Amino acid sequence: MKQANTAERCDGCGKISQLQETQGNEFCDKCLLLATAMRESPETIKKICTLIKSDLYHNGEDNKEYQKSPFIELPEVLDAVRYRTRDRDLNTWYVSISEMKGNPVEIFASTAFDRDDHLQSRISNLTTITRLTSLILRHVFLGEVLTLEKTIKQLHRSSRQKNDLPDMLTSVLRNYSKEVDEKKVAEQGEESS
Repeated sequence: MKQANTAERCDGCGKISQLQETQGNEFCDKCLLLATAMRESPETIKKICTLIKSDLYHNGEDNKEYQKSPFIELPEVLDAVRYRTRDRDLNTWYVSISEMKGNPVEIFASTAFDRDDHLQSRISNLTTITRLTSLILRHVFLGEVLTLEKTIKQLHRSSRQKNDLPDMLTSVLRNYSKEVDEKKVAEQGEESS
């Protein structure tokens, strides 16, 4: 578990807070307690859901929607395969694929020409592609939950300079994140009325 440095949006409840990372997700303190209890005491959680007539469980039988395989956390060291390839301008690129149980879970790409100003834009786009592809691979093979916030975070981390493609995509998608916040606030207001 790692402590995040800045306040961000919790993957569980969606509130802005200091977050802690666990099993590929970032949770506020409340959601972390709940997630830990669900992971460590699933039978107790099941019993409580039955007692309070939660829709998570019906008549004590597991709801199939909640029986997805749990997220498998990435270890510190992974096996990887490196490929050397060339683009249409004959620049040499190195693509490394990190694997778990033979499945690709992360992808990285680099070139010896990364200090060339002409390639900076292409490199930021490449970084974006590899970060988003890695996010998808972890979802497909490890069960990591995909969220708009995680997508925005990966785009933001890909940006190399103001107004490059990842920066522009981050700005646009943040508008949808705000709309989601406004919708949640409106729904909460309706529920409390």
